[in-house]
Amino acid sequence: MSLFPRPILVNGATHSAQQFRLLVRDLARGAEGITEGDDLKVTQLGTPGGSVQVSDGSGVVRGRFNTFQGHYAVCNTGAATVAISATGGAGRSDMLILRVEDPEYEGTLDPEVDSICYFQIISGVSSSATAIPDGRTGIPLARIDIPASTSTITNAMIVDLRKVANPRRERQIFVHSPTGASTNISNSNGTYSYFSTEAGWSLAVPDWASKAVISIDISQMKYSVAQFIGALRATFGASLTLQPVILDDNQTATRRVTVFVADTLTIPDAYRGTTQLLRAQATGTTGNTGTVAVDTSTTFRYDVEFFEAPR
Repeated sequence: MSLFPRPILVNGATHSAQQFRLLVRDLARGAEGITEGDDLKVTQLGTPGGSVQVSDGSGVVRGRFNTFQGHYAVCNTGAATVAISATGGAGRSDMLILRVEDPEYEGTLDPEVDSICYFQIISGVSSSATAIPDGRTGIPLARIDIPASTSTITNAMIVDLRKVANPRRERQIFVHSPTGASTNISNSNGTYSYFSTEAGWSLAVPDWASKAVISIDISQMKYSVAQFIGALRATFGASLTLQPVILDDNQTATRRVTVFVADTLTIPDAYRGTTQLLRAQATGTTGNTGTVAVDTSTTFRYDVEFFEAPR
């Protein structure tokens, strides 16, 4: 029978496990991996030893045996400990995976008494491996690159292989003009100053955000007095700074210029779920004799996109 005669969910009907697995596949949009960025993270033990620990979390695993096997919803509550064998005279790379062994398709496990979802070590994988080498049903969590004659596993040996199945992203755009003419920035010592009439933009950081792609377009800044030599950058919160760009204008009359600054930033844990200020600043550098400012004829366009990734 090619068509399931009773779709999920119909009162009084019986549905197969395959139908529910296909439902998981549809809800996951065919993707597999962890659910959120901090799920199922592999780290050393509190006191490093011959095991690693896997944090709590959930995910989806794609069945590998045929197209319509569907996806498995998996979950770990509390930290799990997984033993790692010591190395001898040579180093070794092991891969820790979350394995699903469904007896409908492989093996002889009994779901009533056996764990068909478990953490598994694949020993002796390539030192550059990022995917399960033999295509078994499971998702890779970490590769552990162990030096020779080593029995204690530390975070320095653990390579994170997790992927978020359906990572979230959120874009925020804010456009406005300053309230008036700012104080001229005219120094030449490389010390950054904010534009006095441009308060910046306070934006909410999602509690799942791992990275942010930030771009600030400024049209048009005002140069005056003489040649301006300096740089433009922006700060985001108390600890992050966007890559500066060079400002080098070889003219002397009052003039206008459009510039932008952009960067990709890693979001600190302390930023998630908070509001942080994004604000542009400029400086003059060695040889500068000009000034730079913004005013009511200047337009700022802040463009920020947050991304979710393993963390």
